[in-house]
Amino acid sequence: MKYRRTEPSHCQPAPPPLLHGLLVLLLIADCAAVADQPAPPEPPAASESTAATGLADVISVEVSGEPNAYRFAVGIASADSGCEQYANWCPVLGSDGRLLYRRILLHSHVTEQPFVRSGGPVHIAADTLVWVRAHMHPQGLGGQALRGSVDTGFAPAELPADFAADVLEQPPKPDDCAF
Repeated sequence: MKYRRTEPSHCQPAPPPLLHGLLVLLLIADCAAVADQPAPPEPPAASESTAATGLADVISVEVSGEPNAYRFAVGIASADSGCEQYANWCPVLGSDGRLLYRRILLHSHVTEQPFVRSGGPVHIAADTLVWVRAHMHPQGLGGQALRGSVDTGFAPAELPADFAADVLEQPPKPDDCAF
């Protein structure tokens, strides 16, 4: 008795050799095109003030949400070395220095630099000008701050070293560093 082998209906025959060759060439060309593309840009580095002074720099601010309920995603570059020196909070301040929101950072970011953390809600209108800063334990506020609004975006700006100094004592404040 002769047995005839049957293929399941989902199996497809191999492509003809010419078509197979074209497919291989297309794959090689596609790989070459990917290899020719420039590498993605490096994330923004800390400014010289981060390394020189040990202060934390705000390097980016992205905002999402609705008026009076915005979430701020803040990029911070800091010279974290562990719980003895780390960026431990990030305030959003009104143009008058009033504390609008404080994102507490629970641990150091020694191996994650720069890093981004989100928080909110921040109760402001889209056109409200605010400052975003970072606090470094134990040095304090300083480093690069960004100023702007949801409408206009954020850019580095100079501000007096003692601007909003009273936020250092206002709650909420961080407890201990986790690691």
